[in-house]
Amino acid sequence: MTTKSGITLGTIVRTLLLVLALGNQILTSTGHSPLPIDDSQITDLAALSATVITSIIAWWENQSFTREAIIADNYMEELKNEKSAIATDKTFK
Repeated sequence: MTTKSGITLGTIVRTLLLVLALGNQILTSTGHSPLPIDDSQITDLAALSATVITSIIAWWENQSFTREAIIADNYMEELKNEKSAIATDKTFK
C-alpha cells in the first residue's frame, strides 16, 4: 500500500516504531521509567511474543501434509518455473 506521496505503509510504520524506540531510550537514559514493568514481566512478555510470532510464521505459509497437497505444491512450483523461464526467454529476444 502506497500513500499519495509514494511512501509505503511499511515505511511509515517503521518510522513510527523508530521514533517510539528513540523516545523510550531517551526517557530510560534520563532516569524515567516510561513503562512501570519489572524484569519478570518483561521475561514473560518476551516468551509470549516469541511464541505468538513463531506460531503465526509457522502457519502463515501453506502447510502441506497430505499427499495430494504435496503433489499440488510441486505442480504449482513447476508452473512458476515455466512462467519464469518464459519471461526470461522473452527478455533475451
